[in-house]
Amino acid sequence: MIKAAVMGYGTIGSGVVEVLDINQKSIAKRVGEGIEIKYVLDIRDFPGDAIQNKIVHDYTVIANDPEVQIVVETMGGVEPAYTFVKAMLEAGKHVTTSNKALVADKGAELIALAKEKNVNFMFEASVGGGIPIIRSLLNALTADEIEEITGILNGTTNYMMTKMSADGSEFADVLKDAQEKGYAEKDPTADIEGYDACRKIAILTSLVCGQQADFRDIHTEGITKVSAVDMKYAGQIGRAIKLLASSKKTPEGYAVMVAPFLLSAAHPLYHVNDVFNAVFVHGNVLGDAMFYGSGAGKLPTASAVVADMVDIARHIGCNIPIEWNQEKMEFAEFGNMKNVFFVRTNSSQKEAEDVFGKIEYVDAGVEGEIGFITGEMTEADFAAKSARLTILSAIRVGN
Repeated sequence: MIKAAVMGYGTIGSGVVEVLDINQKSIAKRVGEGIEIKYVLDIRDFPGDAIQNKIVHDYTVIANDPEVQIVVETMGGVEPAYTFVKAMLEAGKHVTTSNKALVADKGAELIALAKEKNVNFMFEASVGGGIPIIRSLLNALTADEIEEITGILNGTTNYMMTKMSADGSEFADVLKDAQEKGYAEKDPTADIEGYDACRKIAILTSLVCGQQADFRDIHTEGITKVSAVDMKYAGQIGRAIKLLASSKKTPEGYAVMVAPFLLSAAHPLYHVNDVFNAVFVHGNVLGDAMFYGSGAGKLPTASAVVADMVDIARHIGCNIPIEWNQEKMEFAEFGNMKNVFFVRTNSSQKEAEDVFGKIEYVDAGVEGEIGFITGEMTEADFAAKSARLTILSAIRVGN
């Protein structure tokens, strides 16, 4: 019996315990022996819960127990998760985590430490919840050079955009609805400002490039400026607004950004609605592929964590190589990225044409303003032109 520990008995941590219990027989068959939770680390006690007799409050209890071979981290945040995970790896224990903040910030360092100690640091659940995108990049797509990864990587914002589109609701109303349903946190900043998606695309870019893609250098916009009026225009032209996290290989380096985009019905991500996530991948040999599923939630995410545990259990005595070194990669200059833009303004048509030249008007029956689509231009050029008009809203138009 392989002994394991879980650090953090919240939504995901309790889900891991539940998945191990529900599927214990099938997991034992795949591993060759069972996986048993010996400790659960948490600052709280859980009287009446069957887990209470396994609760410990000091992480060194786990680090110092030679019986424990696999440790799961589901606490979230960089600290104290980093300190705890580092201690486990240094003690020769394998670690899997669902913590995107930790992986985006410390992933390269922890991977290097795991290699040094001949153990594994795995993090499938940190990006796509239950979607096996990381395992696919590391194992199934190794014959390809990945030229693009574009994804809907946040279920909360995707639910909100779907709701606004379907009901014509305003942002504040759908945010309240998402919070009431438990999709959005009391403090939703990480979701609605795009920070969550930013960390996830940084992780995927790091894995594709083998270097540290620093999330702090990624241009990131959230959905807080998207309005019901924007949705009205989107419907008029048969498009949907989605918050996309995108990483594309260019001659100048990887162009990485997070922002709302207007997608046509022909785009593979157009039909991804509600709390579902999806990742579109383009390889130089494979061509196009897409991974779709539950990007969050207790059991889907816990399923990905347990899948890592099974993989680790099959490789207890060795390190599975992951190419991701600590050298920081340089992104393509944001100002040089090219996009097409949808613009709303209360300036006149003449003023709009004087600034942007040939444009395509969109009539959604909104009084006191005009909407139009520009030609392709660089981000820097668009910013300069926008400064010459009164812009009510600007959203990039996807291919």
